[in-house]
Amino acid sequence: MDLNADLGEGFGIWRLGDDDALLNLVTSANVACGFHGGDPPTMRRVCAAAVQRGVAIGAQVGYRDLAGFGRRHIGYAFAELRDEIIYQLGALDAFCRVFRGRVRYLKPHGALYHAAARDESQAAAVVAAVGEYDHELPVLCAPGSMLAQLAVGAGLRVVAEGFADRGYLPNGQLVPRTAFGALVTDPEEVAARAVRMATERTVVAVDGSVIPCPVESICLHGDSPGAVAAAELVRAALIDAGVTPTPFAR
Repeated sequence: MDLNADLGEGFGIWRLGDDDALLNLVTSANVACGFHGGDPPTMRRVCAAAVQRGVAIGAQVGYRDLAGFGRRHIGYAFAELRDEIIYQLGALDAFCRVFRGRVRYLKPHGALYHAAARDESQAAAVVAAVGEYDHELPVLCAPGSMLAQLAVGAGLRVVAEGFADRGYLPNGQLVPRTAFGALVTDPEEVAARAVRMATERTVVAVDGSVIPCPVESICLHGDSPGAVAAAELVRAALIDAGVTPTPFAR
């Protein structure tokens, strides 16, 4: 099972999360590309540390929204969004190449993640960008989403991910961040949810129902409270359960 985290989301003098600590625990790093977070020095630092540790680097692309941390829906037209995603891919890939690495997958961030899950135009722009930039890049996204469907249709590899530290609705969608139960902050509970996802391919929704969760990667948000402690417990719990943390992209 792959274990991924959102990293490099600081900007300028502002630091968000403990990138170095998380890079010692995860197998894949979703690195911000400068639009919702991150800047050139941050991208360089995180890429260098990830390559050194053998952590797969993914481009976490988002809307051009530093002020809103990419969590506000922008709703770009197809062509503009496609080109902005290609721009972000190229920026991060340049820093990977400095350290003899490369971008190994793509994952949308925040509002773009949710828009691409249900909006055909936004999802199609993501798929077009990946197809034009590097058809071999996997797309990390929610199972069964519009993005997953279009990516499969375009011949791209889709890697389904689950969120051990986010609440789920009975329909399999994430609880909106503005609603009660959106975040799971107890590290022990996060670890137990991760093991369940990895071994049973299910998750307990906010109403107590057990729903399918067929994923290949588990995400921990680097900006969540107690992210490092949760990641330590998740990794240890997975290993105790006989699950080896392994990057899906090599």
